[in-house]
Amino acid sequence: MQRKTVRVRGVLPAIAMLTALAAGLTACTDGGAGIGTDSDAKPGANAGTGAQPGKYRSLPMPCKAADPKKVKAMLPAADGLAPEALEALYAGVADASYDADRRVGCRWTSQTPAETRLLSVGFERVVSYDRATTSDDDKARQVYGRKLTAANLPIPGPSASPTPTPSGSGSGSGSGAPTPGAPGATPSTSAGTSPGASTSPGASASPSTSPSAPPELGSRALEGLGDEAFLEDKLAAAGATAAQARTVRIVFRTSNVIVTVEYSIQPALPGTVPPSGETQDRARQLAQALVERFDD
Repeated sequence: MQRKTVRVRGVLPAIAMLTALAAGLTACTDGGAGIGTDSDAKPGANAGTGAQPGKYRSLPMPCKAADPKKVKAMLPAADGLAPEALEALYAGVADASYDADRRVGCRWTSQTPAETRLLSVGFERVVSYDRATTSDDDKARQVYGRKLTAANLPIPGPSASPTPTPSGSGSGSGSGAPTPGAPGATPSTSAGTSPGASTSPGASASPSTSPSAPPELGSRALEGLGDEAFLEDKLAAAGATAAQARTVRIVFRTSNVIVTVEYSIQPALPGTVPPSGETQDRARQLAQALVERFDD
C-alpha cells in the first residue's frame, strides 16, 4: 500500500506540470494573434485585400520644382534691379509647412511700374486613413472633386448655336437660299451697303461682329494634364483706376498628389486688362512642366 501511495504522489505533480505548460502555451498563442500580420490568416483579415497605397510617398522641394525659365517668363523683373534682389525674386519663398511630405508650396512676387505679378505653386499628397475600403488615389479623387465643385465651372459641352446653322429652317422662307451662285442675295440683306463692301473679307471681320467670338477663354476642364485637371479664370471688377486684375488657377491630380498653380496679374495703368489667352497659356505651360517632373 505504501508503494501505491508513492506512485500516485509521483504522478500527480507530473500531470500538474503538463497542465501548467499547456495553459502557458495556449496563453502565448492567444496573446500573439492580435499583433502584426499573423492574424491575416483569418478570413476577412487578409492585408492583401486592402486598398493599395498611392504612387508618391513624398513631395518635391516646391521652390525648385518649378521650371526656372518658365518662372522668369511669367515674372518679368523691373529694370535696374540689383543682382541680389533678382536672385531672391526668382528663388521664391517657401510656404510654412509642418509636414513636408504632405503639403508644401512656394510663392513669387514681381513688381514693375506697369504691374504686379504673383505666382504660387502648391503640392498636396493625399493619404487615405481607411486602406481597407479607400486607396490613396480614390481619396485624392474625392479631394479633387471637392475643389472642382467649389470652382463652379460651367457644364462642358458643344454650344447649340452652330447646330441650327446648317439646317434648312431659313431656306424655306428666303428666295436667295436656293440660288447659292447668286452673289446679289447677300448684299440685299444688308441695307445701305454696296455689293463690293458686303462681299469683301474684311467686312465680315468688322468690329461689330468680333464680339460674337468669345474674348474670354473662361474656366473649364482641361485634358492632357495629369489624370484630371481644371482651370479657373477670374477677372476682378474694375477699381478706381479702371484696372482689372486677372487670376488664373490650374488644379491637376496625378495619382495621389494634387498640384495647384495660381498666376495673378494686377495692372497699375488705368484701362488695362490682362488677356485671358496669354495668362492661361503661361500658367498651363508651367503646370505641364510640373506634370512631366512627376513622370520622370
